[in-house]
Amino acid sequence: MSGHSKWHSIKHKKGAADAKRAKLFARLIRQIEVAAREGGSDLEGNPTLRAMVQKARDSSVPVDTIDRAVKRGTGELEGVRYEPVTYEGYAPHGVAVFVECLTDNRNRTTAEIKNIFSRNGGSMAEPGSVAWQFERKGLVILEHDVAEEDDLMLAALEAGAEDISDAGDTWVVTTGATDLHAVRTALDGAGIAVSSADLTMLPSTTVPLGDEAAAKSVLRVVDALEDHDDVQNVYANFDIPDDILSTVLA
Repeated sequence: MSGHSKWHSIKHKKGAADAKRAKLFARLIRQIEVAAREGGSDLEGNPTLRAMVQKARDSSVPVDTIDRAVKRGTGELEGVRYEPVTYEGYAPHGVAVFVECLTDNRNRTTAEIKNIFSRNGGSMAEPGSVAWQFERKGLVILEHDVAEEDDLMLAALEAGAEDISDAGDTWVVTTGATDLHAVRTALDGAGIAVSSADLTMLPSTTVPLGDEAAAKSVLRVVDALEDHDDVQNVYANFDIPDDILSTVLA
C-alpha cells in the first residue's frame, strides 16, 4: 500500500472528524450548487450532482440545506454564482499539484493560490503542464472490519471496480469515474457499509519522498491550499512511506 494511497484514507478520516465544521459544509454546498446549475436538479440525469449530494449526506449535511443548495444552483432561490477553476503547480521536490476551486472572483482566487504556492516553497505552472499526470477515478473507502476481503472483492469487482487495496485499518476500492455509483450501490446492496465514495484524481506516476523533512515540505503546501475557502480538492503525486507519513501526521 503506497503512502500516496494511504493519504486518501487519512484524508477521509480527517474529513469525518471535522464533518461539522462550517468550512467543510460550505465546500459541499458550493459543489452541489455548481453541479445543479450545470446539469439540472434531477439526480438520475445528473451523475455529478448525485455524487455531490451523496457526499454531503455522508458528511451529515442536513437534507434541507442540500435542497436549498440545489435550488440556488437551478435559480429557484437567489444565491452567489460560483464558477469552477483549476490551478496547476509544483510543491518542493518536483511534486505535481492539481487544485480544483469554486470561486465567485477568479482574479482574486488566482492571486491568492499563486501566493500560497510561492510562500510555501512551491510554484504555479502553466495550464496543462500538470493535469496530464492525473486521471479521474472513483474512490470508495470502507472500514476494515465491515467485510471479509473475499466478500468485498466479489461485490466490488462484479460491479466494475478496478482495484481493491488494504490500507491497514481501511479498504480502498478504485473504480472508473463512471462506475463509482454502480460500485457503491452494489456494496450497499451486499450490506457492506461504505465510509465514503467520491471522485478523485489519481496520479499515473509518483514522486518518492524518503525522509521526514521532504514529506513535511510537500504536505505544508497541500495543507495551505486546502485551508483556502475556494479550494475544493487538492491532488498531488507524492509517495510517502507509511512510517514517515505516520510520524509527520502524529
